[in-house]
Amino acid sequence: MILPSTAALALDDETRQFGLLLRSVTDYAIYMLDADGYVRSWNPGGERIKGYLAHEIVGQHFSRFYTPEDVEAGLPARGLATARLEGRFAAEGWRVRKDGSRFLASVVIDPILEDGRLVGFAKITRDVTERYLAQQDLQQAQVALAHSQKMEAICSLTLGLAHDFNNLLTVIVNSLELIARRSPGEPRIQRLVDTAVHACDRGSLLTRQLLTFGRGQKLAPERCDANALLAKSLDLYRRAAGSGVVLEAQLQAGLPPVEVDVAQFEAAILNLVSNSRDAMRDGGRIVMKTERVVRADPGNPESVPREHVCISVGDDGPGIPVEVQSRVFEPFFTTKQVGHGSGLGLSQVFGFAGQSNGFAELSSVPGAGTTVRVCLPALTQGDDRDAGTAGRG
Repeated sequence: MILPSTAALALDDETRQFGLLLRSVTDYAIYMLDADGYVRSWNPGGERIKGYLAHEIVGQHFSRFYTPEDVEAGLPARGLATARLEGRFAAEGWRVRKDGSRFLASVVIDPILEDGRLVGFAKITRDVTERYLAQQDLQQAQVALAHSQKMEAICSLTLGLAHDFNNLLTVIVNSLELIARRSPGEPRIQRLVDTAVHACDRGSLLTRQLLTFGRGQKLAPERCDANALLAKSLDLYRRAAGSGVVLEAQLQAGLPPVEVDVAQFEAAILNLVSNSRDAMRDGGRIVMKTERVVRADPGNPESVPREHVCISVGDDGPGIPVEVQSRVFEPFFTTKQVGHGSGLGLSQVFGFAGQSNGFAELSSVPGAGTTVRVCLPALTQGDDRDAGTAGRG
C-alpha cells in the first residue's frame, strides 16, 4: 500500500478549502471560463446574481450574460482578448439575468496560465445596480437643489424689482392725474395723458405678474373644488383656445378640495391654455385634466410625498427643445417669436403654484406636445379643522 505524500494531502486540503470558500461567497459571481469563453464552474453568487443554476449554465458561452446590442458589438470577445493580451480586463456594463431583467455589473477577467499556456479565465462579477441608482438619485437631487436655489434667487431679485417698478408707476400715475386736472378742456394733452395712463396700466399688469412669480402677490385663498372652478370657466377657456383648437376636459370625479385664490387660479389656467394655443398655429387639441396623486415637490429634495390635486393642460403642438425646458418658468423667458409674448405667463403659473404651497412642472417631447401640471395640496379633514380654528381666532 502506497500512502499519499504530504504534498498531496496539502493539495487536497487546499482544494477542499477553496471549494468551501467559493460556495460561501454569494455577493460575487466567481466562475471559470475555458479559453474559448465557455463556463466551466459556477458558484452560489452566480446563481443569486444571474439566476442560473449550475447545471443550466455550465457548458454555455458566457456571452449569454451580455445584452444583444453588446454581443453584436463584440464586447464579450473583446473582454477576453484584453485579458489575454494585457493580463487583466475590468469594466462596468449592463448584463442580462436569466429572467431577462438587466443589472449593472462590475466585471473583472483574469487569464489562467499553466506553464505559460492559456487554459482559461477567472471571471468575477458584482451587481452594482443599487450603487448606480443611488448615484443617479444623488445627482438628480443635486440638480433639483441647484435649480431650486436658482429659482429662489430669481424670485428674490424679481420681487425687489417689481416693488421698485410699482413705486415708479405710482409716481407717474399721480403726476399724470395732476397734469389732467391742470389742463382741462385741452384734447391734445388729454389724449397724451390717456395714452400714458394706458401704458401705466399695462406696466401695472406686468408688475402684478412679476409679484406673482416672486410670491409677493397678496392672495385670498379659499376652500374650492378644482373641478367646479374649471367647469365654471370652461366656455372662457374654449374661447381663449380659438376656433381651430379642440379643448377637452377630463375631470376626475371625487377629488378632495384645495385652497386657492380663485382669480389667480383662473389666470394660471388661462395662461396655460393661451400658451398651448400659441404653440399650435395650425390648430390642434388641448386636453385639460384633473387627477388625484401622491407626489413630493420635484423642485425640493427635502419635501415628502403627500396628496395633491393636479390640474394639467397638455397640447399636441411641436413641443419645447430639451435644452431650454429647465428655463421655461423664468420670467421674460419665452420660446415664442419676438413680439408674440412677454414671457410672464408660465412664471405666473410657477409663482401661483408655489405661493399656494404646491408646485408646477413641465413635460415636453419635441414633436409630440407639451403638458404643464399645477399640483395643489389636497385638503384633509385635519386641514379643515385647522382652517376652522384659524378662522375663529
